[in-house]
Amino acid sequence: MITIKTKEEIEVMRKGGKILKSIVDALGEKIVVGATGLEIEKLAEKMIEENGGKSNFKGQDGFPSCLCFSINEEIVHGLPDKRILKNGDIVTIDLGIFFPLTKFMEKIDEKKYPNLKKGFHTDMARTYIVGEGSPEVQRLIKASKKALKRGISAVKPGNTFGELGLEIQKFAESQGFSVIRDLCGHGIGADLHEDPDVLNYGKKDWGDVMEEGMVFCIEPMLSMGSHKVKRSQGITYITEDKSLSAHFEDMVAVTVNGVQVLTE
Repeated sequence: MITIKTKEEIEVMRKGGKILKSIVDALGEKIVVGATGLEIEKLAEKMIEENGGKSNFKGQDGFPSCLCFSINEEIVHGLPDKRILKNGDIVTIDLGIFFPLTKFMEKIDEKKYPNLKKGFHTDMARTYIVGEGSPEVQRLIKASKKALKRGISAVKPGNTFGELGLEIQKFAESQGFSVIRDLCGHGIGADLHEDPDVLNYGKKDWGDVMEEGMVFCIEPMLSMGSHKVKRSQGITYITEDKSLSAHFEDMVAVTVNGVQVLTE
């Protein structure tokens, strides 16, 4: 069942999303030649704690880190480690933070916050080029970023999630890239993963109809080669043909006027 958030809940999730984006932006500046995922993981932990949040990835289904740090053919759930970043690598930072409602208010009015109660989750992702990437890598990053914008543009009351996925798919394939089909976005709120699944492909009049108050994450994942995936080390998803991939994600709310991006 898709939960409908109140205006107050959406506003407090926007405040959390703004904090999350500031942290992701700061971590992105550390994606340079010679850096390691482990160094950036430690910085992420420090910044989450300083901002009154808690990692919502660490411990989720056994995931050992607060940061998903995916390099090159790794699509999602990459593990930050001691690998040294090289010129031309591409790196995806995917970060989620749980915020207690008490961070934003002294007393919780359960009538205004019926779906969040004690707190809420935030989630976003960005892909970066280390140093200078090839023209084709730059094109992949640009297309993935634009695919996210295309998906966001389809968010409004009355549209279906199939139309959102179709917007992403049409644009990605028009640029010569594949859309990863086995991984998708998701609803978000009191739980990190809520209904619905937000697919990156689809067709018109397919799936649930968007309503004012829905909050979910849109996260197109594009590949230079095949859309097929496999697991590495039991946790990380990589492209089956080891082609490069990119991943962008924002958390959005459906409003009476269309869409509000909560991670900006």
